[in-house]
Amino acid sequence: MKVNRAVFVKSSPELALCPPPSKPEYAFIGRSNVGKSSLINMLVNQKGLAKTSGKPGKTQLINHFLVDDTWFLVDLPGYGYAKVSKSQRDTFQRMINGYLLKRENLICTFVLFDVRVPPQQIDMDFIGFLGEKGLPFYILLTKSDKISQTKLSESVAAYENKIAEAWAEMPPMFVTSSPEQIGKKEILNLIGEWNDSFNNEKK
Repeated sequence: MKVNRAVFVKSSPELALCPPPSKPEYAFIGRSNVGKSSLINMLVNQKGLAKTSGKPGKTQLINHFLVDDTWFLVDLPGYGYAKVSKSQRDTFQRMINGYLLKRENLICTFVLFDVRVPPQQIDMDFIGFLGEKGLPFYILLTKSDKISQTKLSESVAAYENKIAEAWAEMPPMFVTSSPEQIGKKEILNLIGEWNDSFNNEKK
């Protein structure tokens, strides 16, 4: 699947204010500074659609982008460490949970991990939450271009081993790189297939 056009629609502080759930939707989430904005921009062929920042906690709302007038890409606030108050973190968590659990047109959540960083418990807890709630998700290991192939293989194995401690079946996982566009074709092809299924079900 190719992306021809992507536009920002709105930022919402809560689920009730999100756009009408009329189109298939895919959410992207990860800890702060995991490379989420760069990956989103890579997928839609636009350098500045999702705002990148070196400052953790930049995304603080549910951001909807309409892609080719047929599906929504959603940029969610990061979980984990960010230079915000505890009350703000709690607000983010309620917002994220409310969206993930109740957004009826959400097809899949893409959870981003920085492949250079060893598996973190907060990441394992988050995908555990998704698994317990029966929410479909894919793991995207980001920034693969920033380490050697040897280190990359070791890191992927470390993630697989850590996840296997709690999961009987390994969740699907892709290695990605925004500068080198690694993983782009696979992710967009998946979304294209899911879009077809969504539209066929509505007929």
